[in-house]
Amino acid sequence: MKAFISTVFLVFIIGTIGALNTESYQFINHLVNLTSAGQPEVFEDGVLWTAPSLYKRVGIAFAHEGFAKVYWFKKLMTPDDSPKPQKQEVRGVPSVAYKDSGILFFTYTVPKGIDSLEYRLVIDGLWTADPVNPNKRINESGIIVSIAPLPPVKDEPAAAMEGAPSGGVVFSYKGRSGQSVYVAGSFNNWDPFMYELKENSPGSYGLTLYLPKGVYYYVFFVQGERVLDYNNFIKLYRDGLSVNELEIK
Repeated sequence: MKAFISTVFLVFIIGTIGALNTESYQFINHLVNLTSAGQPEVFEDGVLWTAPSLYKRVGIAFAHEGFAKVYWFKKLMTPDDSPKPQKQEVRGVPSVAYKDSGILFFTYTVPKGIDSLEYRLVIDGLWTADPVNPNKRINESGIIVSIAPLPPVKDEPAAAMEGAPSGGVVFSYKGRSGQSVYVAGSFNNWDPFMYELKENSPGSYGLTLYLPKGVYYYVFFVQGERVLDYNNFIKLYRDGLSVNELEIK
């Protein structure tokens, strides 16, 4: 039963996650263990904001987008484990009730090239600096903006179409020298040992594959560990794991 409830909760939360690139089980475990709202924090390759759900509505806008777009926080709902007089069943499966955790949350993957992530909040219709984030500055317009922490710089694997022979796709990865780097995906039944990238120069790996037109899903395997393509912003959640999407036209 606990496994079923966890699965339902995972699906429920996945639908509310934004662009944060992370293995979702790890993120969910982190999220459900939050006990209160606090300062923005780095998680994997993104930033997580939280706010108390006593606010009716909380949004966030970023300086690098000219504060032109507001992203709205989601309410974190957790399974209600309190005893119930009767548990209804749907097609023989017990229904799962949720309760307000008291937390609103928002996740954001920092775009490449951003060296300072400045933002302002919209709390119940009022623009404001983040009241729980002490990192602030006054910008050129005289407005107080909050400054969020940035994820650490990582190796940057990338799948690139540029420079590929006709009908081919070049998978490339940049990291430490002397690593074993493979690419696996829906094009080879996810075999992690079929296609190895060659180290063409220290820390620079590449492989050209010729694939028919279509949509494919893939990940890298570096030293046996799954690694997403952080330069490919098309990321999906399939069969319990995060993958990248690649379309060959």
